[in-house]
Amino acid sequence: MPKTHADPDMNTRREKIIELARTIEQRADETLPLASLAKEVGLSPSRLQKLFKDTFGVSPKAYQDAARLRQFKASLKQGGGVTDAIFESGYGSVSRVYGEGKRNLGMTPTAYRAGAEGERISYAHRKTSLGLVLMAATDQGVCFVQFGDDREQLVSALQQEFPKATLEASLAQEASELDQWMTALERHIGGTAPSPDVPLDLRGTAFQVSVWRFLRTIPEGEVLSYSEVAERIGKPKAIRAVGTACGKNRIGLLVPCHRVLRGDGQLGGYRWGLERKRQLLEQERQRVAGTRMADPA
Repeated sequence: MPKTHADPDMNTRREKIIELARTIEQRADETLPLASLAKEVGLSPSRLQKLFKDTFGVSPKAYQDAARLRQFKASLKQGGGVTDAIFESGYGSVSRVYGEGKRNLGMTPTAYRAGAEGERISYAHRKTSLGLVLMAATDQGVCFVQFGDDREQLVSALQQEFPKATLEASLAQEASELDQWMTALERHIGGTAPSPDVPLDLRGTAFQVSVWRFLRTIPEGEVLSYSEVAERIGKPKAIRAVGTACGKNRIGLLVPCHRVLRGDGQLGGYRWGLERKRQLLEQERQRVAGTRMADPA
């Protein structure tokens, strides 16, 4: 059979696109019309749009918006004023970033910079059939459910997620809802009850939150691939980003990222260990099968 060779022109164009992406990151605070970007790489605007999306999965504008947001978040974390961070990142107006920033950060810019400063987060931990688990909640709902080897490790992980929040170990009389939720979660992990329906405090980028919300709609006992999730949320090319969002999920079980598998049916990744993922899926299958046998109609 004749050998096939990569198109050298295509390779050259792809290299130009990658270099252009670096330029966009360096100049994210500037106004960069599509026409001027296309001129830099010797392409028509429509051709650039297509090649850029084929390479990165998003348009040049979306890529710049993401780069600008990263700059903005970095400026906030460095302790600068919110207004200074807004204009240094090229947003141009306070109202615009508060409209876009809250949607993308999952909270107001001031709250993000503060590291949950002033918030009170209660937590509780339990030993379960799948190991030690810690649940934490703000006034809005559960913000953290994770497995770990010991209590100190889990509390440290919680502190890293919310560095300026006040953390308080739950006493039933002071956080009765959390205690009840923890009991319901323990029963679910033990395989004797469905996932508890509790309020959640989801904090992440707009894309991450859209993935996490969708994951909660996957029925117990069913699984989807990363590509199927990307398709269902209307971002068919964002397969890798879906995987990243699953990996950054800080609310295990209640946001069931364990129900997402690789395209070949293999388990894929799970931040709390593949054996836990395997056990969770098997428990869910058994629970659903038992329910169907008990109610054949």
